[in-house]
Amino acid sequence: MRGAAAFAALTVLGASLAVSACGFTPIYAEPAMGSSLRRIAVSTQDDRLGYRLREQLEDALAWDQSATPLYRLTTQVEQSRRSLGRRIDDTATRYELTVKAAWTLTPAAGGTPVTGVETVTTTYATADQPYAAIAAQQDGEERAAAELARLIRLDLMQALSNR
Repeated sequence: MRGAAAFAALTVLGASLAVSACGFTPIYAEPAMGSSLRRIAVSTQDDRLGYRLREQLEDALAWDQSATPLYRLTTQVEQSRRSLGRRIDDTATRYELTVKAAWTLTPAAGGTPVTGVETVTTTYATADQPYAAIAAQQDGEERAAAELARLIRLDLMQALSNR
């Protein structure tokens, strides 16, 4: 049994040496992408959904406000709402919220911008009480903004890794 544990330890050590020798760098390591993502300044439209998206993107990118931005990310967000269910009095019981975000990443030093578009769909239930209905809609917008930030972050990681 002692020999098997030693063999396993040597195998793990050998694999880690082989990976480090090939120049592999984790995508979140400082020399790779992490430092570039932290230096992207985000600007969005001036409305509730734009604010939520900017907040989510700054968190997802771990924006370093003390550093000079290397890139500027601008987004344009459009949303549409469609009723899914109807009561007998023809009022909606559920809504489908579709949010489309077109983004542009521009290098601060100049250069070719990178663009992309992401679309997210969420649903939420309505309520008879006005405050509950507003809260449900805002929760749907918050969930959509969080998912858009995640997808845009993945797009940015891919775009920056190709540079």
